[in-house]
Amino acid sequence: MVQRVTLRKRQPYNTTSNRRRIVKTPGGKLVYHHIKKLATSPKCGDCGIALPGIPALRPRQYATISKRQKTVRRAYGGSRCGDCVKSRIVRAFLVEEAKIVKRVIKSQSKPAKK
Repeated sequence: MVQRVTLRKRQPYNTTSNRRRIVKTPGGKLVYHHIKKLATSPKCGDCGIALPGIPALRPRQYATISKRQKTVRRAYGGSRCGDCVKSRIVRAFLVEEAKIVKRVIKSQSKPAKK
């Protein structure tokens, strides 16, 4: 006959926050161990990949670790991945270059109209 196991919390429903595992204690009793939810790592806002260098924790645990562990020392560190930051910088540079080229073409075309 299998030993009965009683719940340790007051919530009886099988929800994601109430997952449990049966564990045998050193005394031979079977008890429930409540399992915490799995943590997901923060994702890049542009491409959606997990940000390297930032630990995967539950939201409340980020308050207990230092700022050094929550970010990366770079522009957009902790929000965007390195490849996306690189593409943003290149795009901004090319936009500025296009503006300069447009201005030069406009200045060259003005004297020709006279």
